[in-house]
Amino acid sequence: MVKVLIDADGCPVVDQTIAAARKYKLDVILLCDTSHEMYREGAETVTVSKGPDAVDFVLVNRVKKGDIVVTQDYGLAAMVLAKQGYPIDQNGRLYSEENIDQLLHGRHIAKKIRQGGGRMKGPKKRKPEDNEKFTMNLEGLIEKIGTR
Repeated sequence: MVKVLIDADGCPVVDQTIAAARKYKLDVILLCDTSHEMYREGAETVTVSKGPDAVDFVLVNRVKKGDIVVTQDYGLAAMVLAKQGYPIDQNGRLYSEENIDQLLHGRHIAKKIRQGGGRMKGPKKRKPEDNEKFTMNLEGLIEKIGTR
């Protein structure tokens, strides 16, 4: 059975994800570290020790073919794709074999700029329509893979 796993550290769409999963009777697992512990009704919570990418490694070890993963981490999304899962970001963008290389390359370039003392713009402030778009795309993904 398909599960929805959430890279919950700093994820702005936890409640929307749980609501959509509940609508389709899917299990939800929140993964977070000890500095971001959270509990929500309708979801199992897995808390891991703090550490670089600790949540990512636990999550990728739990994901199975066909599972949905909500994350804004391109590296984690690439690992989910390799396990034949369906990663989606907090804005409703579906990561795919077609876009992941470009996203990873952009992340690499941004890191080089920061290491050189340059600055990058942060994300735009979230609006209610961002949550609506996420929910619409998540539900579309659930319906799409539910027929497989």
